[in-house]
Amino acid sequence: MTRVPDGESVTLDLLKKKMDEFAKERNWERFHSPRNLLLAMVGEVGELSEIFQWKGEVPKGLPDWKEEEIVHLGEELSDVLLYLVRLSDMCGVDLGKAALRKVELNAIKYPVALTKTSSDKNNNAAHDCV
Repeated sequence: MTRVPDGESVTLDLLKKKMDEFAKERNWERFHSPRNLLLAMVGEVGELSEIFQWKGEVPKGLPDWKEEEIVHLGEELSDVLLYLVRLSDMCGVDLGKAALRKVELNAIKYPVALTKTSSDKNNNAAHDCV
């Protein structure tokens, strides 16, 4: 098991490598087509959604959540992330670079001056920026 020292970040490259090793060790590569990975990820997003389904609006930091709920949330978020990393690898997409490019495109699409003046009136643009 790979341990990352406290204060150090886990990179997408490390996750990609670990997922590749995991699949090879189990001879699961044949099942990791882009379609299969996407469908598996969608299933995990559904499981993640169930955690929030009956909670209503949830404040930042989840102050009212039990420890086991937060652990479960972390597991489901991890499932989604790991499938996304594996999917991007199987499609030949550098996810980190693609994400940075998307942030740059969103900065052009939603300039600071424009969003500061219109943010009180219309928050619909926020969905594109995340």
